Amino acid sequence: MTGVSRLLAGARCSTSEPVVEVRAKRATRPVGLALLLALTGCSAGGPDTEVEVLAEPGQVGLAPVSLGELPALDDPALDASVSRPRRDPVYPGVGHPVLDALHYDLDLAWDPDERLLTAEQTLLLRAARDSDRLVLDLSPALEVGTVRLDGEEVPFDRRGQDLRVEAAVAKDDRHVLQISYSGSPEPVAAPTTRGDFSTNGWTVTEDGDTWTMQEPTGAYSWYAVDDQPSDKATYDITVSVPSPRVGVANGQLLSRTESDGVTTTRWSMAQPAASYLVTVATGEYDVSEAVSSSGVPLSYWVPVGDEGRVDAAAGLAEADRGLAWLEEKLGPYPFDALGFLFVDSESGMETQSMITLGMTEYTTSTPVLVHEMAHHWWGDLIGPTTWRDLWMNEGMAMYLQGAWMASEEPYTLPQLMDYWAQDEPQMRADAGPAADYDPATFGEGNAYYSGALMWHEIRGLLGDELFWRLVREWPRSLPYGTSDYDGIVGWWSREAGRDLAPVFDAWLRGEVSPAR
Repeated sequence: MTGVSRLLAGARCSTSEPVVEVRAKRATRPVGLALLLALTGCSAGGPDTEVEVLAEPGQVGLAPVSLGELPALDDPALDASVSRPRRDPVYPGVGHPVLDALHYDLDLAWDPDERLLTAEQTLLLRAARDSDRLVLDLSPALEVGTVRLDGEEVPFDRRGQDLRVEAAVAKDDRHVLQISYSGSPEPVAAPTTRGDFSTNGWTVTEDGDTWTMQEPTGAYSWYAVDDQPSDKATYDITVSVPSPRVGVANGQLLSRTESDGVTTTRWSMAQPAASYLVTVATGEYDVSEAVSSSGVPLSYWVPVGDEGRVDAAAGLAEADRGLAWLEEKLGPYPFDALGFLFVDSESGMETQSMITLGMTEYTTSTPVLVHEMAHHWWGDLIGPTTWRDLWMNEGMAMYLQGAWMASEEPYTLPQLMDYWAQDEPQMRADAGPAADYDPATFGEGNAYYSGALMWHEIRGLLGDELFWRLVREWPRSLPYGTSDYDGIVGWWSREAGRDLAPVFDAWLRGEVSPAR
């Protein structure tokens, strides 16, 4: 998530010329998209033209459509999604460790006039333990039609946000759960005192366009989910909306069709993601595409009419420059594509492979782009098992943002650390230590700056060569997995050849800021 802007010293957007060719195209027109090949041109055709796709489309209408086959339950590709779900100690009312989600297939149809979402969801899951029922999070604003387990209709009941599926399961058995539902989604209150967001989940604009940000929770506002960070899964997301709107989501765009006044897009995210890293938006978008210096497909999705607020050509060039810098530090980018989705928000979120950003001067700045891209190693490739360790994501992303800023500005990284340290004690006093924060203060400055200052101290203890090697190796030690406090502290101590627990404890659990 984007950090607290008041401490972003010297942030600026470069106006350097793009280092890669960029072509823009209106997402409101039929476009042929070749998977993994950017820089395609616009295709011609009217509003009822079916366009080039990479998969055979189903019947298109303002209702969910099925565009692909599900993986088999024994498909080895699902093994990367096997998790050990844990009840979150910070927000225990959300998430249910009885099941381990492996793959979500979401077919969504959004009616912007009626503010109505109609959905068909298929979840491939593993039973995490023996149980008489399965439980998922789903907003009571959404009405469930039918639930089927392995093809058979099964009874269910609703208790608040809990969807209880009354069917016995045995530990480690895998199942297919199908849910049909509809309704007018409502965002949920965010447990924070920050000024840039107060709700999470499915958000509807005055024009009926939609977007989502949902850290720490809120995915359950629009689909049935184990909404906690220890449970990762892969995703296929299909979105149908009235033209000229288009649906945007995580991963690779596999197909886009237009028929009978409805646009349907199909997206696939092959690497497991936690629910807070999933994004969906609908609206009229201009999309500009490029390829990074290292071959990563890049895209910038800007709402039509907001081109004056977001310079896609300059942004793609800055993203390429920042990504190249991060890949030097962290290794190859670990996902199939990298998009930037701009929405009507004042915040930003490292949603996996499709970063969701507000359209403010701060959230469109290059340091913020670097911060959110850095999360794709520290946060997305490896993330926290529980929300107690949000610092693990934000501390390193903030430190990398600071290192980038110092490389661009007329000040040194130590000077920036001194500046950040001025306000860190008050942040600790207001919200608590970064690894033991007040649950009502999610995402406050302590999660960002305490961790960044700690990493700077550890860098001084280890020296640059060892420090940067471990920064690079840690995310790949548990690819697409999660870790808790003891896991990261133990790993860093072992790899560093010295006990670093006192440093971690002082910065992350201490009531008073350590002396520097």
